[in-house]
Amino acid sequence: MKTGLSKVFPDAEYDLVPMADGGEGTVQSLVDATQGQLINVSVTGPLGNKVTAKYGMLGDGKTAAIEMAQASGIQYVNDQTHNPLITTTYGTGEMILDALDHGAKEIILGIGGSATNDGGAGMAQAIGVHLQSSDGEELGFGGGQLDKLNRIDVSDVDPRIAQTKILIASDVTNPLIGETGSSAVFGPQKGATPQMVKVLDANLAHYAAVIKRDLGKDLAHAPGAGAAGGLGAGLMAFTKSEMGKGVDIVIQFTHLKERARDADFVFTGEGGIDSQTQYGKTPFGVALATKEVAPHAPVIVLSGNIGDGLDVLYRPNAIDAIFPTATSAKSLEKAIADAASDIEMVSENIGRLIAAMRRN
Repeated sequence: MKTGLSKVFPDAEYDLVPMADGGEGTVQSLVDATQGQLINVSVTGPLGNKVTAKYGMLGDGKTAAIEMAQASGIQYVNDQTHNPLITTTYGTGEMILDALDHGAKEIILGIGGSATNDGGAGMAQAIGVHLQSSDGEELGFGGGQLDKLNRIDVSDVDPRIAQTKILIASDVTNPLIGETGSSAVFGPQKGATPQMVKVLDANLAHYAAVIKRDLGKDLAHAPGAGAAGGLGAGLMAFTKSEMGKGVDIVIQFTHLKERARDADFVFTGEGGIDSQTQYGKTPFGVALATKEVAPHAPVIVLSGNIGDGLDVLYRPNAIDAIFPTATSAKSLEKAIADAASDIEMVSENIGRLIAAMRRN
């Protein structure tokens, strides 16, 4: 965008703010925006094997940014291996502990793209929670084990957990159980058959009942508890956490509002834009935030694909204009390969339009 606009306005002042909405790319955006660093760590993947995950330490040296998908994401399974009865969030808990080892006092945790449906049980076990069966044995991995849960013991939880604020970056408001719960809504895309969905939902209901009995927290129908296969519930139960929209958290940590206060124009973008963009996606979040501090600065969105229902985005104090970035009819693979040059060309043309209007 800057390269294209600079061909028309070479002397303009540009402030580049990497943005994301809690999904893939959030860690990189926050690291880039704050001059932080990426850290690689070996953790337990969703199938129990070791995987290499990365997370970010932000420039303040005390805030970590973690994407749970790096440890427990759906990219680690395929059509032959996906099975939410056995997949675990244990590696996500290991990432949390590693961040604490690197000095984190606060954690931003994006919880999209999971391969799991274990209610965050694996994460809990990694940080020291004991989930025990009636014979005192520790539960195995996966949502298929939760029906065996008899007792929760938090006496061995890493003491740093209670001192660490975790900001859960998620746009999901689904409860843990029921027709709109994590198993019913998200289980099938993780490989759950209709019978598996019934088992998983019943197991999570039992899990929630034991949490309520042993910890005094009623999470079965809490908004967002069903995020990432119930990881939302696990974080609410066993950590000092609060849930917020991913884009709002990124806006906070990048200081977008302060940086946009004197803007004349705001440019942002998304791979695909449609009516769903109003529900916590990057362009709409950017528009609402910047309009608060620079109400007269047009918000211009560039998007690789434009879908239906854009009228809801053109409301007052929101998005002003949307432009497709593809410069010709082309395949998805070609569009991705050409993305940088296409965005540059479209940005230049928008700049030329702005310049022409100013001359008139």
